[in-house]
Amino acid sequence: MPILNGNDLLEAGWRPGPEIGRALAVAAEYERKGITDPKYLLKLVAKQVPPSAPKAEMRGTAAPLAEAIEASCEVTAENVKNVRRHMTELLRVPVIERGAIMPDACPAGAALGTIPVGGAIAVRNAIIPSAHSADICCSMYATFFQSGKDVKELLDDLMASTRFGVGGRKAEEIVPHPVVDEPVWGNPFLSGLQESARVHIADQGDGNHFAYLGHVEFGPDDLVKLETAGKAELAARMRSASVSGERFEGLALVTHHGSRALGAKVYARGQKAATKHTNRVAQGIPDCAHWLDYSESDGQSYWEALQYVSRWTLANHQSIHRRFVERSGANAVCEFGNEHNFVWKRGDLFLHGKGATPAWKGEDRHPALGLIPLNMAEPILMVLGSDNADYLSFAPHGAGRNVSRSATLRAFRKEDGSLDERRVQAEIARRTAGLDIRWWYGRPDLSESPVGYKNAAEVKAQIARFGLAEIVTEIRPLGCIMAGDMGTPPWLRREEQLTPKQLRQIEHRADRRKTRQRLSHDRGEDDGDV
Repeated sequence: MPILNGNDLLEAGWRPGPEIGRALAVAAEYERKGITDPKYLLKLVAKQVPPSAPKAEMRGTAAPLAEAIEASCEVTAENVKNVRRHMTELLRVPVIERGAIMPDACPAGAALGTIPVGGAIAVRNAIIPSAHSADICCSMYATFFQSGKDVKELLDDLMASTRFGVGGRKAEEIVPHPVVDEPVWGNPFLSGLQESARVHIADQGDGNHFAYLGHVEFGPDDLVKLETAGKAELAARMRSASVSGERFEGLALVTHHGSRALGAKVYARGQKAATKHTNRVAQGIPDCAHWLDYSESDGQSYWEALQYVSRWTLANHQSIHRRFVERSGANAVCEFGNEHNFVWKRGDLFLHGKGATPAWKGEDRHPALGLIPLNMAEPILMVLGSDNADYLSFAPHGAGRNVSRSATLRAFRKEDGSLDERRVQAEIARRTAGLDIRWWYGRPDLSESPVGYKNAAEVKAQIARFGLAEIVTEIRPLGCIMAGDMGTPPWLRREEQLTPKQLRQIEHRADRRKTRQRLSHDRGEDDGDV
């Protein structure tokens, strides 16, 4: 057996191609001369057949960063400072050319260089899996419809049409869809994942994923605006469903979720391949910034896997909407959606958005149509992209947070550290008065209520202030379903025996553990969830 093989050379910095063969021939000659130390052998080979380029390193200065966000108080100023610190480090990665942060920006992890929520980057000929995160293709989808049923009846129908929480659907609850049977499972990033795709159709997960019911109106000017923006078919369907042909009034179902276990497992494989590639061609790159080269087979296979995950997630949204329309007997008028956790290819640039809504113009020069939720008690904005290149032509994907989930809960804890359930219930009731709010697991999740999010009016104002998108209309809230609190972990059930300081420490660990469990489940390791 030869001492060195092709993988050894790739890991040492040689690039795929003819030079690998030449280097192996040189290595074999030295081996015949009795040289057997691998490190010394690599040095000798490198003198005769040098690697095509030295390993890349982090740049000394960061690529340009555009900030479409303003701090309104000390808390938001600290949040922006932390976001900027993470983005500045990320923008030192050699394949990243530009970055932007949106009004909803907030840190998404402790590791320096982790792309924040509301962050966007332009990457040259490469894909960074961590920049779209494990929740690949987290997205929005809306169906506009008309119905004579009241809100309670419609929410009951919606509860029966979707699913939240850990795991996937049981065998007797599987929702068939042709997307599961597409011939894609030979792709190395999708191989063996067909069952994950099957069990999660019509399944929304937990966290900030929701099913929202709202009221919507399109006046004459709104319909003309849609037609002018190239959305003539959408406007025509609304006109045909209206009494006068000039104004549409109806209801909307809006869902928000990603690609569930399928996407998280694709992400895990992509991250592993990106780490292998980056360690071969670069050094000193943070784990969260490892990339796949699109000119190589792994990069192209990963891109193709992302496109399938996009199709699957769209099918998942549509399955929930179809089930709801059939169950409720509603008259569906039109529908559309958009992604906001994804990678989009424009030329040889790959635009990565971690919670950023595409707001550019397409090849037909028509602006993208998008949905921006704020919180369960606020309207969902229906927007046309402004194609503002200063901010990579993105808009925010929501309201974002100023403080973590743990910090949100901390303000509602008693002196002994336990959560004040009565205050939680009262505050959520106050913030959502007049709305039908459902929690799949029965218990409310304060961190996913309006309490946990930034001021919606400020985010909306900054969309206009920075020229990110134009609001066409607003979907006004009537009711919403979210997963809710799925239960107190065993390690938090002995609260009365612990000091407040110990509780805070356990709370932080529990937060991190829940995140790990969600990722582990989606890799098939336990019962967590994404």
